[in-house]
Amino acid sequence: MTVYSQHANRGKTQILAAYQGSDGVVSKTVTSLSDARLAAPIVDVLNRISAFATVPVSIHDSRERPGGYYPSKHIAALTNDAARADLLNGAHSLWYEYVCLRLHQALADLESHLVALPDTVSRAIRSELEVEERDLRAGLADFTGTSSGEEPEVERHWEFGHPFVKHDDGLQTLSNATREQLDRREGGLAAKEQAEAVSHLRVLVTAHSHTDAMWASLDDPSCQLFAEPFDSDGFYLTVQAPELGDNNSSWEVEIGRWEPDDPDEEYGEHTSATGNSVVLCTLPAAPETHEIVHLLKVVDEKPLLLAQWAATPVGTPLEGTTLAVTKRFDS
Repeated sequence: MTVYSQHANRGKTQILAAYQGSDGVVSKTVTSLSDARLAAPIVDVLNRISAFATVPVSIHDSRERPGGYYPSKHIAALTNDAARADLLNGAHSLWYEYVCLRLHQALADLESHLVALPDTVSRAIRSELEVEERDLRAGLADFTGTSSGEEPEVERHWEFGHPFVKHDDGLQTLSNATREQLDRREGGLAAKEQAEAVSHLRVLVTAHSHTDAMWASLDDPSCQLFAEPFDSDGFYLTVQAPELGDNNSSWEVEIGRWEPDDPDEEYGEHTSATGNSVVLCTLPAAPETHEIVHLLKVVDEKPLLLAQWAATPVGTPLEGTTLAVTKRFDS
C-alpha cells in the first residue's frame, strides 16, 4: 500500500514512502543513505514487497465464483521469519502461490541488501515493514468487518480494488494477463494435480530467478521456461513441465531452431521464421532447480553448444550433461 522512491537531499539520498493518508497522498522519509547506489536496490525491493503483499488482498479471486477473495496469510511474512518460510508451502492457486514465491524472493533480496547497510538504516527499514503490515491488516479488518475497534489509528489507508503500489516488477507477476493465464492453466485440476502444478511452478520460477540472462524467459510460469541466448545461430532450448492429468507425460528438455519461412532466406537475414523441434530429452524424474540453473549457465557461456547438442544421436547424452536424447525430429 506504499510506493517508494529516492531523493537527493543535502549530500545524502533519502528513501521516501508515499501512501494514501486521511488527507490525500502523504510522503515521509524512511531513512537516508550516503550512497545513491545503495539506495536504488532498496527502493526497488521495497516496491516489490509492498506490491506483492498488497495486490492479492486487493482484488477478487474469480476462479470459482464471483466475489471470492485471496488469502492474507502472506502478510505476516513482512515481519515474521517463520511466516516467510511458509510462503513456499501451500497450493491455494497457481497465481497466489506464484506471488507468494515472488514475495519470498523479494524479502530474501532485501535481507541480502541490508547486510551492507548501517544498523540504523536496517532498523529503519524493518520498522517500515512493521508499519506496512500493521496498517494493511487494519485496513483488511475494517473491510471484512472483523475489526475489534481497539486497533491504533492507522497512518496509511487501504482501499479494496485500488492498491496504492508500483505494480510492474519487470516480470508481469501482478498483471491481469498473468493471473488469467494461470487461472486457465489450473482449470478443472483435482487437488493433487494442482499441488503438482504449484510444485512445477516453483521449480521453474526459482530456476529462472537464479539466472542473470535476459534471454531466458518464463513463457508460462507454471509449465515452460524458454531460453534463446545471443549468438546461438537460431537454436533455442525449452524446459517443459509434465502435462497435468496425463500419466504418460514427463519433464522434457527440447532443443529447437528457428527456420526462415522463406527458403531462399538465410537465418539472420530472414523477415519471419518458425520454430522447429530438433531433439528431445525426456527426463526420468523431475529435475532439481540447480540442474536447470546449471543447464542455463552452460548455454549462456557457450551459446553455440546448442547447435552441437542438436546433432546428438538418440540414446546419447548431450555433451557435458546427463540428459540423453530420447527423440530426434528429423528421423
